[in-house]
Amino acid sequence: MSAGAVREEDAFDVARVSAWLREHGDPEVVGVLEGEPEVRQFDSGASNLTYELRWPTGALVLRRPPHGALGGSAHNMHREHDLQAALHPVFPHVPRMVGLCTDPEVLGSDFYVMDKLEGTILGRDLPDGVTLTPEQATALCEAALATLVELHEVDVTAVPQLAALDRGDGYVHRQVEGWSSRYRAAATDDVPDFEDVMAWLAEHEPADRPHALIHNDFRLDNLVLDAADPTRVVGVLDWELATVGDPLMDLGGALAYWAQADDDATMRSLRLQPTHLPGMLTRAEIVERYCAARGLEVSAREWAFYEVFGLFRLAGIAQQIYARYVSGATTNPRFAAFGPMVTYLDARCRALIG
Repeated sequence: MSAGAVREEDAFDVARVSAWLREHGDPEVVGVLEGEPEVRQFDSGASNLTYELRWPTGALVLRRPPHGALGGSAHNMHREHDLQAALHPVFPHVPRMVGLCTDPEVLGSDFYVMDKLEGTILGRDLPDGVTLTPEQATALCEAALATLVELHEVDVTAVPQLAALDRGDGYVHRQVEGWSSRYRAAATDDVPDFEDVMAWLAEHEPADRPHALIHNDFRLDNLVLDAADPTRVVGVLDWELATVGDPLMDLGGALAYWAQADDDATMRSLRLQPTHLPGMLTRAEIVERYCAARGLEVSAREWAFYEVFGLFRLAGIAQQIYARYVSGATTNPRFAAFGPMVTYLDARCRALIG
């Protein structure tokens, strides 16, 4: 994930935000920051907008919703801020929160500011200067998997703010219904309707499993790695979709992005992370190791549901973004490719269903 110039459509009043931060931000953090920061925009966020605020004495990160956003909790800055603030003491891979603003006069929308975790963030390919031997690639996969297992074993009942996210039994059913509704609401004329896939998911919902705190967007490019050792995870970013629910839904969602070396050319072309490199674990290996680490027994038939749902949910996320592009709510040219991505994901779901 790299930061560059702020897109014109995403610019904001830096002086106003700086003044708010000096008055309302965590004094322990903002007390050492002088003047106005240099602002750069991260290019990887497709859901919420993320900026680096850099002063000579330190750096912070600002998150805000996009213009013309569709959907609810994924763009709720208050929820995202409070979840991370509650989680940080028991899962230190979360950045420390610095301040939350709900005054629309400052930026035009809610936003929050947090510590910038320094380290390496992988993109579609390895960053310049970073290499991974096959052994290191395997070690990175194992470290990422261990971090996901650690998250799923957080005792949410011990943290009231996290426990409040648990809506009880029926999580999988609510997700199938919710993402079906969201997809239908965002559908454009040039993408498949997914009706057969949605019907199959509704007919094959698994029984409720014990709930856990789930990230819902767990990918290598949402991890911060130690700059001196890219096999060590030091942070986890992008918590807008996090909630409490079936942890296998989290794993299935993560593996929807996991393009491995023997995938077809289209899947490999869509990859957002370097999971095709020699030594990277396959999706099947990750499922096997995850279940072993958590003592779970999951049949191939049961796993098929989670794999198909992960791909369908990814299609729903991509379609919501593509709908904003089609409507003109965003002009980011990279979103033009999301329509063909949705079409491909429909075919991939159908192939798994058989």
